[in-house]
Amino acid sequence: MVVQDSRLLRVQHAMKQSAQVLLLALLVWMLLALLVFTYFADFQLNQNPKTVSSFNSESSRSTYSQHSGRAIKSSSNARWGVFAERRGPYQRRQVFLPPHAKEYFYFRKFDRRGLGVKKSKIIPPEDNDRDDYFSNPWSVVRGLWKGHVSSRMLSAKLQRAMKDHVHTNKHRVLYKGQRKLNKSKQELLCQMKEQAQIRTLNGTEQPFADLGFKQLVSPPLQQKYRTCAVVASAGAILNSSLGHEIDSHDAVLRFNAAPSEGYERDVGSKTTIRIMNSQILANPKYRFGSSLLYKNITLVAWDPAPYNIDLHKWFLHPDYDLFTPYITHRKAFPEQPFYILHPSFIWKLWDIVQSITEENIQPNPPSSGFIGIILMMNLCEKIHVYEYIPSMRQTDLCHYHELQYDMACTFGAYHPLLYEKLLVKRMSTASEEDLRKKGKVTLPGFSKIKCLL
Repeated sequence: MVVQDSRLLRVQHAMKQSAQVLLLALLVWMLLALLVFTYFADFQLNQNPKTVSSFNSESSRSTYSQHSGRAIKSSSNARWGVFAERRGPYQRRQVFLPPHAKEYFYFRKFDRRGLGVKKSKIIPPEDNDRDDYFSNPWSVVRGLWKGHVSSRMLSAKLQRAMKDHVHTNKHRVLYKGQRKLNKSKQELLCQMKEQAQIRTLNGTEQPFADLGFKQLVSPPLQQKYRTCAVVASAGAILNSSLGHEIDSHDAVLRFNAAPSEGYERDVGSKTTIRIMNSQILANPKYRFGSSLLYKNITLVAWDPAPYNIDLHKWFLHPDYDLFTPYITHRKAFPEQPFYILHPSFIWKLWDIVQSITEENIQPNPPSSGFIGIILMMNLCEKIHVYEYIPSMRQTDLCHYHELQYDMACTFGAYHPLLYEKLLVKRMSTASEEDLRKKGKVTLPGFSKIKCLL
């Protein structure tokens, strides 16, 4: 009996030890599984460039990057919460990488008309909905294709940034014109033809007359091209294979420091005109005086003056000093056409956008993209614009030649980009298939627009 009890105790003890070992192994396995899951989840987020789109902290809600200027390249091993600062036109801007937060999985829903719906769900993002963890940018893109968008469709972050700019009103904009919202395509084209005739500095106004600008300016810009291509710098143009089609045009417009070398298959190789914001001329990193990007083509520069067009104040305090590089370049290369857009032309374009928009748009100058499109409507009989309105390749990669990700580059924060793009779509004769597949907009030049007197 004693022997049997002893054996039973040994068996029970062995079973107890086995259970403890099994429990310990189970805990170790669960810990390893958790570590592996966390590693691969973070790795997937880091590898997906479309996730880089949000603000870093509450203190930075009022600053947001926008669709102009050039960014420094983001470090490939940057960690969450780290941001890179860059200097661009009009303000100090910041490019943020996303924080690790439950906000990732909040999406704003939209109905078929593209209008916001109050109710929202917490759902995991699908592969085609990872562009912006605060809203679905594809709803905005589809709205642009249809010609029906509103700022209410944008993420809360972008809406806040837009409202901040409206409140700040840096350029003291005071719009006194009328608003007519339901203009037909023909009415819009005729308004543009009447009010958006190109104007450049001619050296006859003060203070430029006393400074001898009249002897520096190039002959007036005039309409002389049959077909023109406007090539946006958006990241969506990558993998488009549009290069051959772009180069088939009589003239090609490019923006700022966007290169063609190395990207010929997608953006072409021809450059006829380059439009630049003043930062390109003033910032040494763009090598305006020496780079081949700015040689043997027509150059057009712009800088925002006060809304009341105070030329004296503008000359003394431009956003970036474009006048000194302009004078130096004109003296060194007097045969190269080089123009500075008159501020009245810039702000007239803003007035036009506001005049057909019910909402108060950002009181800041239009984007280089919109300015360039209207410039070419002055110079060409027919204009094709590529990836200004995003195609099915839409991405939050700001520029095809830089590693910077921000949905504001597509939909606007500082510039009234959303409203500009809606106006361009309303004037376009392109099919939705062209918009979807090529990001292509077709516009008539002013010389081809017939209007009743």
